[in-house]
Amino acid sequence: MPSPNEFKLVIEPGRTEKNYWKDLWRYRELFYILSWRDIKVRYKQTTIGVVWAIIRPLLTMIVFTFVFGRLANMPSAGNAPYALIVFAGLLPWQFFSNSLSESSNSLIGNTNLITKVYFPRLIIPASSVITSFIDFLISFVILLALFVVYQYTPPVTIFLMPVFWIMAFAASFGPGLYLTALNVKYRDFRYIIPFIVQFGLFISPVGFSSSVVPEKWQWLYALNPMVGVIDAFRWCIIKDAPNPLLTYPFYISLAVTIFFVWLSIYQFRKMEKSFADLI
Repeated sequence: MPSPNEFKLVIEPGRTEKNYWKDLWRYRELFYILSWRDIKVRYKQTTIGVVWAIIRPLLTMIVFTFVFGRLANMPSAGNAPYALIVFAGLLPWQFFSNSLSESSNSLIGNTNLITKVYFPRLIIPASSVITSFIDFLISFVILLALFVVYQYTPPVTIFLMPVFWIMAFAASFGPGLYLTALNVKYRDFRYIIPFIVQFGLFISPVGFSSSVVPEKWQWLYALNPMVGVIDAFRWCIIKDAPNPLLTYPFYISLAVTIFFVWLSIYQFRKMEKSFADLI
């Protein structure tokens, strides 16, 4: 039998606050469990299952190619087929939109877990973003298949793309975490979030190039964090696409992304103590 001194219960004011980030590591198994659960549940009881992760971006690419490439005749960002240019923009955008939609409702969807057990609540929205990242990786495989279909050889800068995956993750995690906290307190946001996603699609350079925006408005346009992410993705994939690293709008988007991550974590931690009561 264990000795009386083998197990100790320490009650100390502020201990949870001081050890919050250590607790994130201690509860890493819960993070894996929630992520894997969301992945399995997403396409459960559907006829074609994970194939939806392939059909949705392909259909969206076809619609955008027809509307922006054929009807609107928008200028392209390089010498690649217009479908590839659109898909290069859809990759980070769908990751962002899925993360925003899934993470914003993640706390409400785990009410029983939050009200009964202590763990860093940051784990729940973070696991939702990871789930969306799995769909993103599936879409990236589709992009590689499109290279074969169009017999297009991407530039060597494609090997830099994982660097911008991190930026895309931060751009998705920041707003998603902030809206998650607000959605717990103000349930109106569950109606606002779909509008934000729909509106954001048309003010992001998914179906067109950022070059169509007048120079004097570039700084304002770059306040959208997805502008820098999408431009960076296109530069990695498309030959002769403008290098965003040589322009100031990219760094505005990067600064906005970093600010959103800091603000979201600050706001989330500030409201976290009241989640169990509000939810």
